[in-house]
Amino acid sequence: MWQALAEVYARARGSAVNLSGAARGIKYRMRIGIMLRHLTQHPGGVVVYTKELLPELFRIGSGHEFVLFLQRRPSPGLLSTTGSVRQVVLPVPSRLLWDQVAVPMAAKREGVDVLFNPKFSIPMAAGCRTAWVCHGLDWYLMPWASRLADRLSHRLLVPQYARKADAIITVSETVRDHALQYLHVRPEKLHVAYSGVHERFRAPGTFEARRTLQARLNLPDRFILFVGALYPPKNFTRLVQAYGTVGPSRGYHLVVAGGTNRFLAKHEVELGRRLGLRDWVHKIGWLAHEEMPTLYSLAAGLLMPSLYEACPLPIIEAMAAGCPSVWSNR
Repeated sequence: MWQALAEVYARARGSAVNLSGAARGIKYRMRIGIMLRHLTQHPGGVVVYTKELLPELFRIGSGHEFVLFLQRRPSPGLLSTTGSVRQVVLPVPSRLLWDQVAVPMAAKREGVDVLFNPKFSIPMAAGCRTAWVCHGLDWYLMPWASRLADRLSHRLLVPQYARKADAIITVSETVRDHALQYLHVRPEKLHVAYSGVHERFRAPGTFEARRTLQARLNLPDRFILFVGALYPPKNFTRLVQAYGTVGPSRGYHLVVAGGTNRFLAKHEVELGRRLGLRDWVHKIGWLAHEEMPTLYSLAAGLLMPSLYEACPLPIIEAMAAGCPSVWSNR
């Protein structure tokens, strides 16, 4: 990740860069703008990814300056900042105008050298070097699983972002292959940086912490876990149908953490009730990410038979926490 940003800056200067030196802030001092419009929106994997990434970027790049562009002021404690990290709130409600007008104007005003988005978009007239993260291209592989407006946006805009960017960071080799296939970008523009897991998942909590969480959420003693928002690639209908044929007869409940309708899944939110599983399917909503290791440690296993995943955080989190996992192989 850091190497990609350093290389982008080096190309802007027209010279080679010592990556280890750049990472320590020794050779060049960059001013890095980070687009964080998504940070105060709906929860999910990309928000978790961003929250975990930022402190590491600040730590590794401690010799550089960071300017965080936000659409609204974050809640207290959401972002820890230091003297080299500043927040700039751009209260423009339109996503397109925020991305394409407000951010490039602010980046120019702030003297940004490299503009980075942990999600997929960049200003087409940024006036500086740019990089963004590609978390998957399911709308190309499964167009039927996206809303029409999203399909049109992704087909028209994302290839433009790909061509404009100086670097694209992909979260897996599979996503890199898909970017080559569908976005037709030069291979040297793509940098693979796998998603990671916080150390807290390798120490999922004490017996007291597990009992406290179980009591607060009214969790059953034996349950299988699903984690995430609901939208077609998650294959939630088949998950509940399959669970219904084997789970209750063996005394295992299904606990759904998250479980809100992201898009095209309104009919799935109350699926357990409609299938006569009211007493067996429990929706606990979104938990603080710090509580997730304890939840994994309480579960008998994680069940995620997704139709598409790029680098799924719940699966690697569950494995780190020692929670058995079942998922699809394609």
